[in-house]
Amino acid sequence: MATKITRRNFFKSAAALSGGAMLASVPVLNSCSGSGKGPKLVPLQQPGDYYIPTLDDKAQDGRELKCGLIGCGGRGTGAVHNLLDAANGIAITALGDLFEDRLSGSRAEFAERGHKIDDDHCFYGFDAYKKVIDSGVDMVIIATPPVFRPSHFQYAVEKGVHCFLEKPIEVDAKGYRTIMAAAKQAAARGLAVVCGTQRHHERRYVQAFEKIQQGCIGEITGGNVYWNQGMLWYKERQAGWSDMEWCIRDWVNWKWLSGDHIVEQHVHNIDVFLWMLGGKHPVKAVASGSRQRRVTGDQYDCFNVDFTFENGIHMHSMCRQIDGCANNVSEFVQGTKGSWNSADNTIRDLAGNIIWQYDNEAAEAEFAQHNPYVLEHVDWVNHIRSGEALDEATLCGISTLAGIMGREAAYTGKEVTWDEISAMDQDWLPGEPDKLTLGKVDAVQNVVIPVPGK
Repeated sequence: MATKITRRNFFKSAAALSGGAMLASVPVLNSCSGSGKGPKLVPLQQPGDYYIPTLDDKAQDGRELKCGLIGCGGRGTGAVHNLLDAANGIAITALGDLFEDRLSGSRAEFAERGHKIDDDHCFYGFDAYKKVIDSGVDMVIIATPPVFRPSHFQYAVEKGVHCFLEKPIEVDAKGYRTIMAAAKQAAARGLAVVCGTQRHHERRYVQAFEKIQQGCIGEITGGNVYWNQGMLWYKERQAGWSDMEWCIRDWVNWKWLSGDHIVEQHVHNIDVFLWMLGGKHPVKAVASGSRQRRVTGDQYDCFNVDFTFENGIHMHSMCRQIDGCANNVSEFVQGTKGSWNSADNTIRDLAGNIIWQYDNEAAEAEFAQHNPYVLEHVDWVNHIRSGEALDEATLCGISTLAGIMGREAAYTGKEVTWDEISAMDQDWLPGEPDKLTLGKVDAVQNVVIPVPGK
C-alpha cells in the first residue's frame, strides 16, 4: 500500500515528536518503506548538501522591487504575469524587444494589471537589453531567443541585477562558458538567479527529488527521459520580412537561435535526471536524429541519445516533434532498490510495489498555489528580499550543455565527450549581440541540414 505524506505535515509531526530538532532524520528516510520499520536508507546526499525550496503560496512582503522584461514574446509576457501572481510590491517599469508589435502587446497587458510603462522606458532594437538593465531595475526577466541569453545574463550580472533566465540558457559551447562564468560572478555578488526549469519548483517533483536523495530508490543506475509531442508552432515568412526578422519571429525552428528542440524543449527532462543524480554531467553521448516533416527552419524533428555517466550509468533520451505519433513527456529513474516514475508520481520497489506516491488530494487541501511557473518566482522574490544569493544557472547551464552534446552527437554520428563539447570552438551568434542588423542571415541563405557521418 502506498505511503502518502506531504512534506509540511511530516515536518509538523516530526517537530511534535522531536521538539523540532533534526527534522530531516530517520523518520523521513524510512517513509519509503510504508511502515517506518524498514531498513535504514542510505542517503545519496546529506540534508543540507542539496537545496529544497520553500514552496510558499506567496512570496514574503518587503520593499518594492522594480522589474524589467527583455523579450516580449508569449513566454516573457507570461513570466511577468507569473511574477505578479507570485508577489506583492512588484513594479514593472521597463520593456525591451526588437519588434514594436511584440512590445506593445505586452505593454497593453501589463497596463490592465495597473503597470503602465512610460514611453521612455520602452526600448527597441538589438541593444534594448542594455537599456532595460540600465533603467534602474532591481530584477530582470530574460526571455529573448536562447542564443542571446548568455550575453544578456552576463551584462545583467555586471550591473548587479537579479535575473530570471528562461530555459535553455545557451545554444553553443561559448554560451555555456559565458553562463558558467557569469553564474560564479552572480553568486559572488549575492544575486538571486532563477531559471525556467520550473520542475525544480513543482511540488511533486521536489518531493520526489527529496525522497530519492534520502535513498528511497538506492543508488541510481540509469533512466529514461522523454519529450515526444506533435509539431510545435512556426511562422511563415511574410512579405517585407528580412532574413533576420523571419528567423527571430520563427526562432523556435532555427537551430542557431533555439539550439534545436533537444536543447530548447527537451532540456527540461535532461535536467530532471541530472538534478536527481546530484548535478553530475554525462561524460559522453552517442545519438541519432533526423528531419522528416518540419515545415520551416533547419532543425531536426527527432533525437535519440544514449548518455553515459561516470560509473557506467546510462540515460536514454528521446524527443520528437512530429504530428500523429505516440506522445510522452516524462522521466524515469532506476535505482538499486527501486524506481521513480514522474508519469504517475510514484516510487516503486524492485517488485513493483508502490512505496511512495505524491498525494495530490492532500496538496490541494494544504496549498492554494500549485503552478510551478508561479512558485519559481515566489522563490526568486523570497531570496531577493532576504538578501540571499541563489544560483540555478550553474545546473541549468550544465543540463543545457548536455542537450548540446546530444545534439552534436546526432548531427555528426560521432561519439561526443563532455570534455570535447565544453571546450569546443562553437559560437552561433553572428556578431556582437547589440550590433546585429535586420539583414541577411547565412542560415537562411544557405540552409544546411546536418547529415550524420559527413
